[in-house]
Amino acid sequence: MLYCVHMDVRVPPDTDPALFDRLKTEEKAQSQALQRSGKWRHLWRVAGRYANISVFDVASHDELHAILSGLPLFPFMDITVTPLSQHPSAIHQE
Repeated sequence: MLYCVHMDVRVPPDTDPALFDRLKTEEKAQSQALQRSGKWRHLWRVAGRYANISVFDVASHDELHAILSGLPLFPFMDITVTPLSQHPSAIHQE
């Protein structure tokens, strides 16, 4: 199942910088492992914001929820999930 996921990161200004640096390092490692596995298919930065648009390819809603809620920066994220299906006019089939 494909999902478009929009993640906005909103870190409170009083967050300890050392903690935030550690969480970013953990987030990067986890996201790259998920990309290598094929579950996190695309990762795009939203220009000018601490946000991204991503495409996930997972087996279920529950798997996506587990992945997203397990991200180190999850407590600081506003997330919007949109399920995707193949468009009949698309020339590339998934």
